[in-house]
Amino acid sequence: MTDFSSQTILITGGTSGLGLAMSEAFAAAGAHLVIGGMLAPAEGAEISASLMEKGAASCLFDDADLRDGEAARGLVKRAEARTGAIDVLVNNAGIQHVEKVETLPPEKWQAILDVNLTAPFHLIAACLPAMRKAGYGRIINIASAHGLVASIHKSAYVAAKHGLVGLTKTIALEAADSDITCNAICPGFVMTPLVAEQVRAHQEKTGLDFDAAGPDLIKDKHPTGRFVTPRQIADMALFLAAKNAGGITGTTMSVDGGWTAQ
Repeated sequence: MTDFSSQTILITGGTSGLGLAMSEAFAAAGAHLVIGGMLAPAEGAEISASLMEKGAASCLFDDADLRDGEAARGLVKRAEARTGAIDVLVNNAGIQHVEKVETLPPEKWQAILDVNLTAPFHLIAACLPAMRKAGYGRIINIASAHGLVASIHKSAYVAAKHGLVGLTKTIALEAADSDITCNAICPGFVMTPLVAEQVRAHQEKTGLDFDAAGPDLIKDKHPTGRFVTPRQIADMALFLAAKNAGGITGTTMSVDGGWTAQ
């Protein structure tokens, strides 16, 4: 495993689901962590302590509301003030709402774009000056299979994730004159709290129990018939964050059980 003990890793949405899996993986690699999440300070402190026990050199929790661009940029400023330049930025925070486009509340549309697309823009813009000064950086955007293909009733999420893939490519080109990379990981269905909500909705629709509703939900998407695991995404993030991954930039890494191969 790559040693990240000299590096600071900022992970948004780093307190649950995929974000927590990545936080734990980087902690085990000895990184200095800054984790974002919409939790009470006491809960954030508890997760930070757990990550320290798992090997993190240090861990700071920040509850910045990423729907606010200034708050997103402030997260980076506070992190740099406490830990120095951010070596690796992981834009992971995301929200979802499933509904037909004609009845999708405009405020839901806006919130999904604010968190899933606009916040990464602000965070990247805030991190890049110090990365350019250091001549080094790794930016990892957690997009989705929905950044490459579409599904019904997910207009805002699909639009945001397609936009995030486009942003990834642009940042990669703008930073190509230094050892700063920007890549997107595109997961398929991973059993996170976000996906569990969809499984429960499918459970109500079909009458299946939860354990059966999950595979039934993804059967037309994942040829493997299996959910992607959080650890599989974390391992891909570790790979892209490594110094030896400097030749990989502006691309999408699909971890989706074969979804986008169809």
